[in-house]
Amino acid sequence: MNMNPDRILKLVLQINGWIMATAVFAVFLSHDQMATIHQWLGLGKFPDAKIVDYLARSLSGFYTILGVLYIALARDIHAYAGIITLMAWASICFGLGSIIINLQLDFPHWWTWGEGPFITGYGVVVLWL
Repeated sequence: MNMNPDRILKLVLQINGWIMATAVFAVFLSHDQMATIHQWLGLGKFPDAKIVDYLARSLSGFYTILGVLYIALARDIHAYAGIITLMAWASICFGLGSIIINLQLDFPHWWTWGEGPFITGYGVVVLWL
């Protein structure tokens, strides 16, 4: 199979989209399930406030929507080239912003250096392709 840049870009968008779309499962987690995962990740005690549950579910829903968008964009990379480029730049900015935020919040190093650089790198790869 010939893997030209167009095919690779489509594959990268689809893989990222499907990974992000799995966040849909977190939308339906109970507070106790979220608290268990939060502690398992080493993030301490999960706050017991409705706004925390709302924000966690809303962010998961937003990631799901973005994932579906990436899958849709992968269907016609030439027609959606402008949007794909915009989303790549947004990923770079969000990734760099995530590093800054995570450092300010004293998140675990594995989280900070696993999240931000990955998101930034994803954006760079998409721009490069």
